[in-house]
Amino acid sequence: MENSMPILLVPGLVSSPRIFAPVIPALWRFGPVTVANHIRDDNMGAIARRILAEAPPRFALAGHSMGGYIAFEIMRQAPERVAKLALINTQARPDTAEATARRRGMMARATAGEYRSVLDELFLGFVHPSRCADSALRQLVYDMGKDVGPDGFIRQQQAVIGRPDSRPVLAWIKCPTLVLTGDEDHTIPNGLSAEMAGGIHGAKLVVLPHCGHLPQPEQPQATADALVEWLRL
Repeated sequence: MENSMPILLVPGLVSSPRIFAPVIPALWRFGPVTVANHIRDDNMGAIARRILAEAPPRFALAGHSMGGYIAFEIMRQAPERVAKLALINTQARPDTAEATARRRGMMARATAGEYRSVLDELFLGFVHPSRCADSALRQLVYDMGKDVGPDGFIRQQQAVIGRPDSRPVLAWIKCPTLVLTGDEDHTIPNGLSAEMAGGIHGAKLVVLPHCGHLPQPEQPQATADALVEWLRL
């Protein structure tokens, strides 16, 4: 029987609990699984504080994409509460000027009623190039976009734009850490995952083949296997 450990999952930008659905059954036997709500505040500090207020006293923490940015903020605020850390298709760097400009353009379009077209644009960067015609994955992005809503999306983008540089945090991380990414992530290149893994003592880097920015639905078995191995550390 596995040792019980609460598991806290933090989705990414314009993502909801649906993103983790393919892997939750494999994680569930290790302890109670919670998916954080990250759409209620417009800055990383407030998002992390609210998540921590609702979280178990100590937990294994897995953040995907924007969820990784939130995970770094949780590590700043309460590192003693994080027993294990998984950073999935994310990065430690702050926004570039170009990325911020693109985000502001998407926020303006979402405000103007063009939210679905924004989701279409994001989808093409989210999935492996071979999956661009995958109607089930596209529907997943639409469904998660509906879960988050345009107002939640705008709050998320404001938080992402204002996030700090988390590279200084890497050396502080002492808990068992998994860094997982896809071999063709065109939203956050996997070189940035290698950078994180290199800066965290003892971190394990896993690069999934034939995978883009959404490993949970794109490569569910390989993603679940990597997370199970991490939980067993």
